[in-house]
Formats: sequence, C-alpha cells, structure tokens
Amino acid sequence: MNFLFILTLKSILSSVIGSSFYKWFQTTTLGIWFQFKLDSFMEYLSDKYDIELAKKQSKFEADYPLIMKRIEKLEKLSHPDRQEAFNKVIDELEKKIDENKKL
Repeated sequence: MNFLFILTLKSILSSVIGSSFYKWFQTTTLGIWFQFKLDSFMEYLSDKYDIELAKKQSKFEADYPLIMKRIEKLEKLSHPDRQEAFNKVIDELEKKIDENKKL
C-alpha cells in the first residue's frame, strides 16, 4: 500500500514539475527552436505516412478550442449511456427464461 502511494505521488509531482518546466522552456530561444524542430518532424511524419486527418483535427483543435468543447459536449449528448436500456432488455429476457422453465 505504501509503495502504491509513493508511485502515485511521484507521478503527480513529475507531471506538475514537467508541465511547469515546459511552460518556462517554451519561452526560451532553445525552447522555441526545439518546438519548431518537433513540429517540422511531426509534419514530416504526417506527410510521409499520409496522416491528413490527424493534421486537420489537431489544427482545428488548436485554432478553435471552444468550438471543440461544444462539439464534444454535443457528441456526448447524442450518444447517451445506454446501460439502463441494456439492463431493461436483460431483465425482460431473464423473465422470459424463468417463465419457460416453469412450463
């Protein structure tokens, strides 16, 4: 139990420190150069392997974050959790099985 707590704490601290470092690093000259190189490499990979959808999707998400949140909300509303309906069908089938066993 203690080991699990230490691993959880370590991962949380690592992510906070890493995020803080990157926010600072991206404003430095070396950070800007690194980000440019990373972006150009990712674009090279998307061109090489023809990953057009991923490029368009990520660019859209970066350019329009509020619209993306609205789209995700609408998708969530249009595809509701169907667990209750599934449980109802299962209950009806179990009742039919029990009725057939009685016969």
